[in-house]
Amino acid sequence: MSWNFHPLEITVLKALFKRPEGEREDLLQEEIRMDPGQFQMAAGWLKAKNLIEETILETRTEISLTEVGQQVLQEGFPEEWIVRKLRDDPSLTLDSLRKSVKDPAQISKAIGDLKEMGVLSILPGGHLKQAAPLPPSLERTYEIIRTLEDKSPLTLEDLSEADRELLGSFQRKRGKGKGILRFDVREVRHLSLRKGALSPEDIEIREDLLGPVTPEMIHNRSWKGGAFRPYSLETPPPRPMLGQSHPYREYLEEVRRQLVRLGFEEMTGPIVESEFWNMDTLFIPQTHPARDIHDIYFVRDPREVASLDKDILSRVRAVHAGAGETFGSRGWRQPFNEKQARRLLLRSQGTALSARKLASGPKIPGKYFALARCFRYEQVDQTHAVDFYQAEGIVVEEGASFRTLLGLLTLFAREVAGAREVHFKPAYFPFTEPSVEVHVKHPQLGWMELGGAGLFRPEVLRPLGVNTPVIAWGLGIDRMAMMRLGLSDIRDLFSGSLHTLQSMILSRAKNRQTNKQPL
Repeated sequence: MSWNFHPLEITVLKALFKRPEGEREDLLQEEIRMDPGQFQMAAGWLKAKNLIEETILETRTEISLTEVGQQVLQEGFPEEWIVRKLRDDPSLTLDSLRKSVKDPAQISKAIGDLKEMGVLSILPGGHLKQAAPLPPSLERTYEIIRTLEDKSPLTLEDLSEADRELLGSFQRKRGKGKGILRFDVREVRHLSLRKGALSPEDIEIREDLLGPVTPEMIHNRSWKGGAFRPYSLETPPPRPMLGQSHPYREYLEEVRRQLVRLGFEEMTGPIVESEFWNMDTLFIPQTHPARDIHDIYFVRDPREVASLDKDILSRVRAVHAGAGETFGSRGWRQPFNEKQARRLLLRSQGTALSARKLASGPKIPGKYFALARCFRYEQVDQTHAVDFYQAEGIVVEEGASFRTLLGLLTLFAREVAGAREVHFKPAYFPFTEPSVEVHVKHPQLGWMELGGAGLFRPEVLRPLGVNTPVIAWGLGIDRMAMMRLGLSDIRDLFSGSLHTLQSMILSRAKNRQTNKQPL
């Protein structure tokens, strides 16, 4: 068979002819000193021609610096910077330290971490005192991260088990802080020539043959008297990139269909919500920090809702104030501010939809769910976003118990998120008792929280006219999607990168095949 090869293909083929048993893709690329993009393109052409075979040897996790990480390396880690600053100026105060930086929030986070580690203490008047040196584990973590400045990316699997745990705990401990590291999963492939498909003579080409026709070639007539490289009509064309639904949108729709198949009925409600339904009906005190402008987004115009249900408002007011019809509760013993209850905000939790459904007279027994878009003032990092989907659900049923709730949460974590390891932690929420947090283990990020759940308190149910036990949960479906779509950064859910989108599609297909689950 007559073949038509591009010079890049010939370079790859010549290297493979020297290795009858094949070679690892990364080592082959490094030896022939070819640009990664060009190498992938040439290898793709040869695979399309069915001339080479590839085998996935292993999956590796590459660690690289984010833009924030690169900036931190240039300016220094906040914890180290604070310790040096305090060493130079023992009279340093918390207020003067915050005023000396562009991002006081970052400094506040670092001071909190230093206090937790026992390195720093705050004396009366806001004076800072170093109580101990930086822990060796933290200094070792910084040492590893600094190597990324010269050697990036770094392969997680090449590190010792202790160093891997240090980086993992560092990422988890950053919490809502700005992400410094990025974890990307890469597959290591082995390439080899398909036996009997090609001989060395097939790749011999004449150096004087002309390649693609260019405008310059036509203009100066340099093509005259020359011979063109032959074109093979048997080479399959590149696969066209057909339009399709976004993988995350498809995932949300499949979650919706799965919950409907389980007998749940969907709840809907407004994104612009009153503070009354978002907070007050859920027995969250009006002095709670979650009502602060630094945690939720208030609407500027109009600022307040026109009206509220008078009967429900009266019962909720009584429960909060601990006066009148309290249904046996002492309440918060605080004055209830109706003007504050009327304020409009962007819905911060899907539980507002559950409150509305309970007030509307739900079926008993009844099961309800919502994929609610919520908004909170967050510092964006690998697991946090300012707007997110929350899988909200309630079950209204006589005999509903905490054991029922744990069974449902385990079902969701395993079948909807695709998590293999799940554990529960005691938690506190003003509107549920008992309460629990659901945690799942992410392959790269380690343990992360999916959300909270519990049994609604009487202070929530009675003012809404419900006397039946109700179990409720609010889970971060964006984090579930990270597990199912093979992502280690929540921001990639909304990426426009074709490479990222294709990896999400492939990861979802692999999960379906491996787990044989509907989602």
